[in-house]
Amino acid sequence: MYKIKNNFIILLTLVLALVISCQDLDEININPNGVDPATADLNLLMPAIIVGVSKTVNNLGFGVLGGVMQHTQKDGWSSGHNDYDWDNSDQSWSGYYGILRNNDEFYNKAIDGGYKFHEGVALVMKSYTFGLITDLWGDAPYSEALKGEEGSFKPKYDAQEAIYMGILADLETANTLLSEDSSFYQNIDAVQDVLFHGDVSKWRKFANSLALRYYMRLSVKLPNVAKDGLSKISNDPGKYPLITEASDDANIGYFGTSTADSWPSNTFFDTSPTGNYMRTKMCGTLVEAMQDLDDPRLGVWANKVDFPLELVGGTGIDNRVVTDTINKGTTREREIGKRFISQDVIDKKYSDATSVQPDYDPEYVGIPSSFLLAPIYNINPNIEQAKYNPHASHLNDMYRETTGDLLQMRMMSSSEVHFILSEAAFYGWGSGSPEMHYAMGIQESMNAWGVGNFAGDYIAGAPYAGLESIIEQKWIASWTAASEAWFDYRRTGLPALRVNGPSSSPAGSAKRDAMPLRFYYHFDDEISLNRENSEAAIDKLVPTQYKGNDISNNSAWSKMWLLQGTGLPYE
Repeated sequence: MYKIKNNFIILLTLVLALVISCQDLDEININPNGVDPATADLNLLMPAIIVGVSKTVNNLGFGVLGGVMQHTQKDGWSSGHNDYDWDNSDQSWSGYYGILRNNDEFYNKAIDGGYKFHEGVALVMKSYTFGLITDLWGDAPYSEALKGEEGSFKPKYDAQEAIYMGILADLETANTLLSEDSSFYQNIDAVQDVLFHGDVSKWRKFANSLALRYYMRLSVKLPNVAKDGLSKISNDPGKYPLITEASDDANIGYFGTSTADSWPSNTFFDTSPTGNYMRTKMCGTLVEAMQDLDDPRLGVWANKVDFPLELVGGTGIDNRVVTDTINKGTTREREIGKRFISQDVIDKKYSDATSVQPDYDPEYVGIPSSFLLAPIYNINPNIEQAKYNPHASHLNDMYRETTGDLLQMRMMSSSEVHFILSEAAFYGWGSGSPEMHYAMGIQESMNAWGVGNFAGDYIAGAPYAGLESIIEQKWIASWTAASEAWFDYRRTGLPALRVNGPSSSPAGSAKRDAMPLRFYYHFDDEISLNRENSEAAIDKLVPTQYKGNDISNNSAWSKMWLLQGTGLPYE
């Protein structure tokens, strides 16, 4: 019964989030179908905030940043996902600030009512959301943001450093607010808390784990600040408890009753034969890394190839042999078997055009990153965009579903925390050994994906080997939460992913020969409405050699403050 109630609240929350999250509060006051945050009970605001942030993170990690970090590739309508073909009309932060407006109302109600739990939660969600904004764009409205009702519509863009310092101060305050015994707090509604069900101790762990994340974010730019913060938290678990077990992960599942509250690649509501599930395939970079390590999570995330290719001698051979037919629940019936093919057929159909040979792996095949002819990769007989490819790995069938135990919006995990602690220990900035936390990071990731019993053998085959091994395993573990992998790449240059750009390969389609570093400030939503302040922020960006034909420093290949002067991940 509790689960039913909780899922019902999530559904209502998603509806509320769609109705009010991006609107000005004055508009809500006259909307007969909306909920006025000024008069609503603060507990009713809580799920809209949490789900709004969670969906945003999942849409990034499973979406565009999954493409950047070479977890997935699309073989239809793919330029933004595969090739970083972005500009100042793409990503906007307006929805993020819509969430923050609701959170600000929630925070003010908590202060007015003396509700310390809610005050702490509000600071955690504020920190998370502003953290995403500055991580993705750089300088942004912060100290003067959310003041529209006071007549302030053109806030200054705070320096990125100031935003990070504000986040860390708020998380320190949240840790204190959430440090009392549960009997101390009032007005907690466990049903409305769709993340931790009113468990104050878990919110406290979340606050400190986020602080750990942001101290590590500063590890290259402000190493002394990072060292002090990481040491402070990791050396005092009594004062700064952390998310260290998968059972405490900050995850939310989907309800699955509409497009808005279902997994984004489901085929129940998206019935198009060229929908999001069909156009999204595994990326070869991730597949090959996991195969090299015999990673059991690969089978959880991907389907095996239905028709592996097998190279045979002779000429003119191209035979497809069906060995079985499978039908898994809601998935369509599929034939499986093998396709036997000779080199002359390959040369005629494929390699002359792309200089890329097929992948003959009998189990898992991913599409190469930024591959010019992704729809026909591995000699796909279905040559149109986003069609079934019998010779490449589609996502696991569970990603066709609307909801499921593993279909989670993953905000922060114990695996990530252990990898941060491993990196901190590697630098001599934290407690424990890097080897111990490295192993625990792998173990907790496998626990979260239901294959924890394989972790021991896996770790033996992928032993700790310094920073590269930490970041590689953290990158793998960030599946569907790839924004953190992107942020790690920017500050470390790891993993050293190959960019298949226009001058690096005749089959390369990436917009530049380097990974992007940030989102463009959106012209309509950000620049044109606040030109003086936005242009001042743009002037502070430092362009790299890959800026290309971008007309200003507002480029995905310009460096924000966090990266300037670090030499990372490139100049």
